[in-house]
Amino acid sequence: MIKKLSFFALIFVCTMTYGQESAINLIPQPAEIQKTGGSFQLSSSSKISYSNQECRKIAELMAAKLKTATGFSIKSEQNTSGSIQLNLNKGPVEKLGREGYSFVSSSKGVVISANEPAGLFYGAQTLLQLLPPEIESKSAVKIKWTLPCVKITDYPRFSWRGMMLDVSRNFFTKEEVMQYIDQISRFKYNTLHLHLTDDNGWRIEIKSLPKLTEVGAWRVPRAGHFGERSDPKPGEKATVGGFYTQEDMKEIIRYAQDRFVTIIPEIETPGHSLAAVASYPELSCTKNPDAKVNPGTPFSEWYGNGTFKMLVDNTLNPSDEKVYQFLDKVFTELAAIFPAQYIHVGGDECYKGYWLQDEGCQALMKKLNIRHVEDLQGYFMNRIESILKAKGKKLLGWDEILEGGISPDATLMSWRSLQGGIEASRMGHDVIMSPLQYCYIDYQQGDQTIEPPLYAGLRMNTCYSFEPVPEGAVAKHILGGQANLWTEQVPTFRHAEYMTWPRGWALAEVLWSPKESKEWTGFVKRAEKQFDRDDLAGINHSLAVYDAIITVARTAGKMTVNMDTEMPGLEIFYTIDDTMPDSKTMKYSGPVVLPEGPVTLRVITYRNGKPLGHLITLDPQELAKR
Repeated sequence: MIKKLSFFALIFVCTMTYGQESAINLIPQPAEIQKTGGSFQLSSSSKISYSNQECRKIAELMAAKLKTATGFSIKSEQNTSGSIQLNLNKGPVEKLGREGYSFVSSSKGVVISANEPAGLFYGAQTLLQLLPPEIESKSAVKIKWTLPCVKITDYPRFSWRGMMLDVSRNFFTKEEVMQYIDQISRFKYNTLHLHLTDDNGWRIEIKSLPKLTEVGAWRVPRAGHFGERSDPKPGEKATVGGFYTQEDMKEIIRYAQDRFVTIIPEIETPGHSLAAVASYPELSCTKNPDAKVNPGTPFSEWYGNGTFKMLVDNTLNPSDEKVYQFLDKVFTELAAIFPAQYIHVGGDECYKGYWLQDEGCQALMKKLNIRHVEDLQGYFMNRIESILKAKGKKLLGWDEILEGGISPDATLMSWRSLQGGIEASRMGHDVIMSPLQYCYIDYQQGDQTIEPPLYAGLRMNTCYSFEPVPEGAVAKHILGGQANLWTEQVPTFRHAEYMTWPRGWALAEVLWSPKESKEWTGFVKRAEKQFDRDDLAGINHSLAVYDAIITVARTAGKMTVNMDTEMPGLEIFYTIDDTMPDSKTMKYSGPVVLPEGPVTLRVITYRNGKPLGHLITLDPQELAKR
């Protein structure tokens, strides 16, 4: 009997081991994947070969990554004899397009084929994800370096798979931006949109306008919540900030190009321009010589219906020809640095109150036969578009640019809703979808009592539910989508990682994988494996996906609490008696009616007898608020 039990136990262990080894945990999910059985083992004798010089840099990057974790001195050579082969197709395979690849691994080795080098790079990222998690280690690990035998045919759903990093509100160093490029390219993002200028800092050197970085790149030091800080004091030194020299930016661009990431610069106009106005006050209507780069003070009033009032003038003057001369200088230097076809010009949240009071703006409106001051933004944007076209660049702006009238050649980034993108696509504009309801990864991702304070939340499952081509949109004009990380409440790069991941994984799959393959339960299982990899890589991430989701309703005078989780397979335990919950306290199985009195609810999640989520504590006031 004991022998039989031992035999069945052995079968169970083997089955479990096989299941673990055979699991394919790729993000984003490939278009087509087939397991063929067996595995390939990397060894000290393994080599990477590439078919021509266009592939050399990809092979070198892969060899360096493999060497760090394995300790093997893996070489890359131009031939066809390597156990890992990177081959450009002699004739294009239509299905693969510019960024697709085929991947075949057998016991003898791995062959990655593509029409263009970008596809080989993405195939290399797939190879790294198929290796054990220890591939992310910063030093050599002695393990069995195997990957499963598979056949993969993979290609992206969308050509624009973007991530926006706001470096104006808080400055991130050149090295940190490069780290971010490494991180997003692992998941096949191909665009990094850098928000370089705003009210809180100007981050790119313009040699013909030195005050932009001498003055505009620096603000006075302030602690505390952004939007609640005190104003600069007379004579106070501005010491917080930084900027990228043109050589810095060229280095970032080269680094990104090696990883097939296009850098899109954004110069925010005509609103959100206080850093420029502080540098050159004559660019605004008020020409206030005391204008300062904003350190996070409350300098606007918002009325809850999308309207607002600026308490300081942070806009460029659309009636002043000197403004267009200024922008021509800015865009001349940017066009020479950035090879991307687009320059993003902002266009959002422009307050027109100071224009309305300005004699020059009123005269321009009369000359143009414009009745509404809002239409001046359309005039402004058309002037900017002409400047960009003269430099061989295309205008890209937030969805407000549609309101003042813009040429059909302009590309729109739809942020306020899906509807703006739908309307723009119907008008023939190319559109990048980045609606805040799905793509604003600066929002809280867990319970509001745990996360740093912000006015809105966005959970990973909502990101994953994003559909970039909504009903009514003209599909051929939807270039893709983008996640946006605004950084008012992101003071460090470590926190930028925390806000990006794992929601960035969800959006990567939305933008790369076929719509038909999206399935939440399968995705979160793969995401859990990615947590382990990021731990080894030293990359920060949020675990809010394990936290309970708590809603409260009042029925017949009593509070009823409902609880749920994003992550399947979790158990929820709670207390209402001022004790700490664990796996032996009350287990949630349905709506909980709270007793009368000042009850405090404490909630935590478990799996397999171990706590996973954060402890959530809701006092009587917080329960009543919900």
